[in-house]
Amino acid sequence: MSTPLLEVRNITKRFGGLTAISRLSFDIYPGEIAGLIGPNGAGKTTLFNVITGFYPPTEGKVFYKGEDITGFKPHQLVKRRIGRSFQLTALFDNLSVFQSVVMSQHLHTEVGFWGSLFHTPSNHQKEKATEAKTMEILKFTGLETQRDVLAKNLSHGYQKTLNFTMAIGTEPELLMLDEPLCALNPERVTAIQNLIRTARDKGVTVLVIEHNMKALFPICDRIMVLDAGMKIAEGTPKEIGENSKVIEAYLGGAIDVSDGR
Repeated sequence: MSTPLLEVRNITKRFGGLTAISRLSFDIYPGEIAGLIGPNGAGKTTLFNVITGFYPPTEGKVFYKGEDITGFKPHQLVKRRIGRSFQLTALFDNLSVFQSVVMSQHLHTEVGFWGSLFHTPSNHQKEKATEAKTMEILKFTGLETQRDVLAKNLSHGYQKTLNFTMAIGTEPELLMLDEPLCALNPERVTAIQNLIRTARDKGVTVLVIEHNMKALFPICDRIMVLDAGMKIAEGTPKEIGENSKVIEAYLGGAIDVSDGR
């Protein structure tokens, strides 16, 4: 097996007397789509927030490409090409789709204050490059026809797609998605599934939190299951769908992973 891209080692996160995550360890490998599931309150989003620098861990370490990134700020991790989406859909409600995706690229554009203020030729060139890149990303995710629509006026499905698009705009090597498939109609589910697969085919490693099991299982190489902040199972989608511990904790019955919609 290849060297892990992301290593989570004995992570514990406490909020006062509440332990949200307890001594959790796992690896994410280059080129895979890994799923993270568990009941509400299992610690999934807390884990994402620890990995991406929104919360410091109480104990444990996180390594990315062998570097200890524990406690790094979110902008430092974006510069190391770790990107994420959020459960909240549109992060910039009053910006257009196009403007939102431009904003997501700001850490990579290197447009200086003075260049922006005085509209220097160098700055103009960078702005043009960013605009061209934005259109490429919008075409990739199918949002080019929505480019001038305010984020708050998009349908729920397109807001989810915009969230994904903004995460792609940070040019990640590791893309962490928080419930990208939840509460979507079948058409949008298929669209997001295809985007996740295509991103992986272009070299992006993906870690996904999701409650829509039938949509998640067909796209994943491996599934990890949390319950009460601890990993209770890990395996292929088929193995997890038939795992008695997982069924008892969360699923309520074995999953037929043949239907991905």
